[in-house]
Order: sequence, then C-alpha cells, then structure tokens
Amino acid sequence: MALKGFTAEDVPDQSGKCILVTGANSGIGFETARVLAKRGARVLLACRDRAKAETAMARIRAETPRADLAVLPLDQADIESIRDAAALASKEPRIDALINNAGVTVPTRKLTRQGFEVQFGVNHLGSFALTALMLPKLRETPGSRIVITSSGQHKGAKIEWDDLNAEKSFRAIPRYGASKLANLLFLFELNRRLQPAQVPVTAVGCHPGLAGTNFGRESTAGKIAMSLAGVFLNTPAMGAWGTLHAATGNVKPGAYYGPTAMFELRGPSHECVPTSEARDPQLARRLWDISVAVTGIDPGLPPADTVTPYHIPTLGVQH
Repeated sequence: MALKGFTAEDVPDQSGKCILVTGANSGIGFETARVLAKRGARVLLACRDRAKAETAMARIRAETPRADLAVLPLDQADIESIRDAAALASKEPRIDALINNAGVTVPTRKLTRQGFEVQFGVNHLGSFALTALMLPKLRETPGSRIVITSSGQHKGAKIEWDDLNAEKSFRAIPRYGASKLANLLFLFELNRRLQPAQVPVTAVGCHPGLAGTNFGRESTAGKIAMSLAGVFLNTPAMGAWGTLHAATGNVKPGAYYGPTAMFELRGPSHECVPTSEARDPQLARRLWDISVAVTGIDPGLPPADTVTPYHIPTLGVQH
C-alpha cells in the first residue's frame, strides 16, 4: 500500500522560526509563504515588485491576521540586488530556511542585468548567489535548511556548456530544462560539500509537479498549459507540498521531494528519483566552478573530491 505522502496538513508548528521565500508574491511561493505563516513562522517575502509583495501579505493576513511577515526586495536578475537582499536578510536574529523558489521562463532570449541568459541567470545563478551569500547566516542556526526548486523538466535536459548565454541558439523549453538540471546539479554538489565541512545546514531539493500558476504565461502555449494544469493536475496550493516537505518535513540531506503520481505531475510529496545526469559529480563540479567565476560569489566550501579539468567560459559583465 502506498504511503500517504506529505501535504500542507503535515507542516509542523513553525513558531520561533524565520523563513525566507523567494518569489513569494504569487503561485507556489505565495502558497508556501501562506502555509508557513499560518503555522507561526516569520516569513520574509523576497520579491522584485514591492506592491505585489504587499498585496500578497494582505492576502495572507486576511487568513492569518497575526502573521509575522516582511518584504525583502530581491531581483534575481541582478547580482547587486541579490547582495543587498542577503545583507538585509542577514540582519534578522535567525534564518531557519532559505527557500529558493523564484524562477522564470521566457519565450524569447533575454539577459539579466549582468548579461546572463535570463533563465540560466535567474533560475540557477541567482539561487546559487543568494545561497552562497546567506550561508554564513544559516550556519548560525544548526538544523537550518536550504531548499532548491527544480522541475520534472530536468529530465532529458542538457546544459550547453559552450553556449551558456544562448548567443548561438535559443529555444525556450530546452533552456528552461537546462536551468532546472542546473538546480539539481547545484543541490547535490552543495550537499557533497556541506557534509564533510561539518556545516550544520541541510540542503534539500523539491519540485512542484505541474501546477496551474502564472509561470510561463508570457507565451500562449504557457497560458493554455497552466490553465489546464490548474483544472486537471495540481493547484498552486498542491504544487507547494513538495516545497513545504523539503522545508519542514522529515527529510534526508541531499534528497529530492515532490509529487510522484501521474508521472510526478500531481499529488502529495514523496522522495523522488532524479536522473543520473543530475547526480553526475563531474558536471556538478564544473557548474559550481563556472558559477563562482561568473558571479564573483564563492560559497567558500571546499570540493569533496577531484575531477578532470575543464574550460570555464567568460559570461556577462566582468567582476
């Protein structure tokens, strides 16, 4: 008989904890923030648009009048904004979890402020940079967690190592899938480095299945897909179950959680199995070193092993 799985009802009391949620003004990020606030956590809504963040807070307080909420200005398409957000969040007395939820998908090639292809730049490099900058604060609270959001679209994805900025070619869906593969490569490499360094922080991955959110609505196909998802697959509230599981449930370091029903598209959260490529330590080490080089931000965690040397490309603005 299949196990029940994790839903919002399984989130334990979060009183006394402070949790940072990126992209918290809508969709899965909003639902995650809503449930955490209802369970007593102080929630930092890290958002690019302050007005939308304040609207989200009002919606949460309509359900939980005494919710402890704050806006954290954050634009993951700008490394300097990430630095500012991390500095501000680090002034909190404690941070118990960093939930890297924010992500974008675009129909045409766009660049971040520093000149990175925007899906790779926001979805991976932005999460990498914020995690690295928040790590010293997270270390102050033993048992804290770093949650990294991937997607089923990591399956079959390939990273274009010689064209990370999509200067030679751009196809939206493969580029998005590559950014989600990068999320898992980062997760597993982070976990490999945290444990031998005896850092008391747990890295956990998650995915939402297919949920009906505003994600991908810049394209007609995206609007149709998200509308159908909301009717036949996961609602945003259901899509948040994997995130809530990773952030608050009984988890294994370096594991990956999300829905497993209907080919991992819907349902309660369970431990999931990523692809072998997502677990490739050589690809992960390569991505880590590239991420440090192009963002100019180093988590300061030594590698757990050695790998074959490789070329590190030059991307975006020089540091």
